Amino acid sequence: MWMLTEPAYVAGGYVKRHFVDHTMYSTSSMLRTMELILGVSPMTQYDAAAEPMWNSFTSTPDITPFTFVPESIDISQKNTALNEWQRRSENFNFTKEDAVPDMEFNLVLWHGIKGDDIPLPAPKRAAFLKLRENKDGDDDGD
Repeated sequence: MWMLTEPAYVAGGYVKRHFVDHTMYSTSSMLRTMELILGVSPMTQYDAAAEPMWNSFTSTPDITPFTFVPESIDISQKNTALNEWQRRSENFNFTKEDAVPDMEFNLVLWHGIKGDDIPLPAPKRAAFLKLRENKDGDDDGD
C-alpha cells in the first residue's frame, strides 16, 4: 500500500477553532484519541503507542454554533462508468473484512481515481517512531 497524507476533520466544543494541526498522525492516533476521550484502555500495542491528537484540543470549551454549509455535490449520484476497474471491482468480496486482495484493490482505486496513464507507485512501509535520548546522552541504552 502507498502512504497518503489525508486530512482529518474534528468538530466539537473542545476542538480548537480556526486551527490547523500539522502534526503527523496515523489512523492509530485517531483511535488512541477516541480511547482517551471515552476513558477506555488501548486495544492493541499500536494504538497504545500512537501519538494522541492533543494539539487539536483545548481545555476551554467554545460553545458557539458552527456555520452550516450545504453540500455542493449530489451525494445520490452514482458512478456508472463501465471499464476495466469497474469490472474488477465487481469480483471483490466486500461481505467479509480483509477478503479483498490489498494490491489488487489498491490498483483499482489508484487507476479509478488517477486514471489509466499514471502508474501505481511501489508499496512503501513505514513506522512512526519518536526516538528518545537517554538522560546521560548515550543512545545505547546502558
